[in-house]
Amino acid sequence: MNAVVIYLLLLKATLTSFAGMGSLPQIRQDFVETRGAISDQQLSQAVLVGRATIGPMGAYVVAIGYFAGGWLGAVAGWLAMITPALIAIPLLALIQRWLHLPRIRAAVDGVIIASAVLLLGSGATLAIDAIQQLMALKS
Repeated sequence: MNAVVIYLLLLKATLTSFAGMGSLPQIRQDFVETRGAISDQQLSQAVLVGRATIGPMGAYVVAIGYFAGGWLGAVAGWLAMITPALIAIPLLALIQRWLHLPRIRAAVDGVIIASAVLLLGSGATLAIDAIQQLMALKS
């Protein structure tokens, strides 16, 4: 998979989430279901690597990039992980002007709730996959 495509897909996922694991549903949709670039097992391994290493909770996107495109994919994943943080400071200064408006605050709250619901769905899918793998190991 092309490193630019990996970067853009992971950037889309990280920009539309509000927490480290919040991007997981979008990543699963783009990389597992739509493009077939990685498997559910590789996604589970990437989450495990991200949780086991020191650093931000969203560091698993680097492992996703690696599984999808090798070392160039890992670099693309790292860039996608840090880009929102680099954009956040100027964006927060801009949003401060409008956050006091009820409609803007309600929109932000709605996006956070939708992200949480999507995260629950992906978490359930990964849990089922982990249980199936555990059962296969016991057999």
